[in-house]
Amino acid sequence: MILPAPTLLEMTTTIGEDGLARCPWATRDAEYRRYHDEEWGTPLHGDGPLFEKLCLEGFQAGLSWITILRRRPGFREAFSGFDASVLADWTEPQVELLLADTRIIRNRAKIEATLANARVLLDLQRDEGDGALDRLIWGFAPPAREDRPQSLEDIPAVTPESTALSKELRRRGFRFVGPTTVYALMQSAGLVDDHLAGCWRAGVSGEGAPA
Repeated sequence: MILPAPTLLEMTTTIGEDGLARCPWATRDAEYRRYHDEEWGTPLHGDGPLFEKLCLEGFQAGLSWITILRRRPGFREAFSGFDASVLADWTEPQVELLLADTRIIRNRAKIEATLANARVLLDLQRDEGDGALDRLIWGFAPPAREDRPQSLEDIPAVTPESTALSKELRRRGFRFVGPTTVYALMQSAGLVDDHLAGCWRAGVSGEGAPA
């Protein structure tokens, strides 16, 4: 995810009003905090959820992730819950409607890529069965890191695994899946756990903050 440039004091965990230590970016906004506590780094499975995440990460390219989070309900409504079987049939009339929809990021290339990616997903499932996208993405999950990142400086934007997964997704026909976007997907979907040392979420399932 793309975040505002942190100050030196914002590079390591920050104690919130609830007394919990979190990654510093999670203190910037209440929605970021909820996302950090409940979703980011939590293993995500299923072709549908991963397809939605892949699409939203593509829309995020060049923007702050909070922009996407705040618009996610609108995205889900506008894109029929990211149901690939529905989106695969959409053509120019639906694209024009989406370009006029203020609930989403109105970028033609990203909209068209989402519809094209839905068709690629259906082809993948026809060839390899249900769960094909899940198996493809999780097949590139790296081994758990030996040392947890101490600060934001320790978290990469691209890794060999994200580069390899990006290459494979593009080979299959997916769009807006560059290595940086794919690494953000890997963080978000829990293929990697980049919560900083000292963060209460580090190494836990992400089912909610402790009482």
